[in-house]
Amino acid sequence: MAEWNTEVTSIKENEILVRGYPIEQLMEKTSFSDAVYLILKGELPGAGESRIFGAILTSSLDHGVTPPSVLATLNSTSTGAPLNAAVASGILSINRFHGGAVEDAMKMLMEAAKATGGTADRDKVHAFVEKKLAEEYRFPGLGHRVHTADPRSIKMKALVEKHLDAKKRLYVDIACLIEEEIEKIKGKKLPVNVDGMIGALLLGLEFPPEIANGIFMISRVPGLIAHFVEERKTQKPMRNIDQKSAVYTGKPKRNIE
Repeated sequence: MAEWNTEVTSIKENEILVRGYPIEQLMEKTSFSDAVYLILKGELPGAGESRIFGAILTSSLDHGVTPPSVLATLNSTSTGAPLNAAVASGILSINRFHGGAVEDAMKMLMEAAKATGGTADRDKVHAFVEKKLAEEYRFPGLGHRVHTADPRSIKMKALVEKHLDAKKRLYVDIACLIEEEIEKIKGKKLPVNVDGMIGALLLGLEFPPEIANGIFMISRVPGLIAHFVEERKTQKPMRNIDQKSAVYTGKPKRNIE
C-alpha cells in the first residue's frame, strides 16, 4: 500500500508522541485543555493562551436542559439508547443554529477587522455596523434568549484583559464596539453572548473558523454525559420531556474557596 503522512500522533512500541511530545510528559505536565490546544494547533499554549483556552472549554460545559443537544440526548436516553448513541444524538444536533453561531461570529468579526484595517477604531466599526444594519444583517454572537448580560462573556473579557496582549485582544475589542454601536444606532442593547466572545477569543488564538463547532462539541460532551446519567437514574423510560417543567434541585449557589 502507498504511504501517506500524518503530523498528529506517532505510535511505536512503548512510545506515544502527540505532536512530538511523549504522552506521559503531557499527562504529568499539562492540563487536558492544554493537550486539546496542542493536538488542534500543533504547539502547546503559552500561559495566557492556556488560561483563556481553558476558560473557553469550561464556558460551554453545560447550559441546562433547554439546548437542543441536551434535549436530543435526553430523548435518546429515554428510549433506552446506550451512552454512545445518546451523546451522539446530542452532538449531531450541534449545527448552524446551535453552536454554529461561534463560527458565524468569527467570520463576521474577520469581516469587521478587514473593514477597519485591523484596528479597533470606533468610527470604522460604526460605519461597518451601519452598513450591516442597512443590509438587515443579523449579527451572530450578539443577544441572548435568557441573558441580558451573559456572565460567561463578562468573565472571559476580564480574563482577556488580564492574560492576552493587545494584538490577541483585537477581535474582543471589535466585538464589544459592535455591541456599543448597535445600541447607539438602534437604541437596543444586544450584548456579546458566549458564542460571540468565544469566536473573538478563538480568532485571537489564531484558530480557523471551521474548527469552532468542534471546540464547542469538546466542551459540551461532559454535560451531555451528566444528563444521560441523571436521566437514566432518575426518570422513567419513554417519557414526554417538557424542558420548561424541569426544576433544579441540586446544590445551592456556592463559591470556590
